[in-house]
Amino acid sequence: MDTASVLSDGTIRRLVEEGRLRIEPWDAQMVQPASVDLKLGPSFRVFHNHRIQAIDLADPPGGLTEHVAIEDDGTFVIHPGEFVLGRTVEHVTMPDDLVARIEGKSSLGRLGLIVHATAGFVDPGFTGTLTLEITNFNSVPIVLRPGLPIAQLSLMTLDRPAERPYGHPELGSHYHGQVEATESRYEGGPGEPRRDRVG
Repeated sequence: MDTASVLSDGTIRRLVEEGRLRIEPWDAQMVQPASVDLKLGPSFRVFHNHRIQAIDLADPPGGLTEHVAIEDDGTFVIHPGEFVLGRTVEHVTMPDDLVARIEGKSSLGRLGLIVHATAGFVDPGFTGTLTLEITNFNSVPIVLRPGLPIAQLSLMTLDRPAERPYGHPELGSHYHGQVEATESRYEGGPGEPRRDRVG
């Protein structure tokens, strides 16, 4: 693959069949013309806004969220204006020459449900479930259920394999191998680079 391009349905299926791209559990029916649909997992992180007056990015506080696990047949209600972290059912392992973007599903966006605020990028070499940044912009609560098709993963080729893929010892990859919704591990104080990804 010499030039960067968005992968088609046939290429996505072929890479999964070859084992170069891993999406587990794999359901070929979730493949769209140029993406793969992802399902909502049962793991959420809810913010405790009463604990602090503000978030200072020069010294980000920890322990702002509580882990909430939902049974497979249970529901999670997200209220108007609420922001929570969720995760995908799928565990994704990226090869060193692919990147991906998480995008919301149009049908859900038209109901006011947004699944990523900014961190929609999946690095080459990443492995783990994908954290979703879920916001309800509607004026009424929205009921979420584990297994709901909630996002889509669009995959693109790099011009060449990454020299230091995600998880490389020199990178300090905070979310490598995550399996639950994971709260921010931001370390970007004044003058520091931001180390933030969807994973």
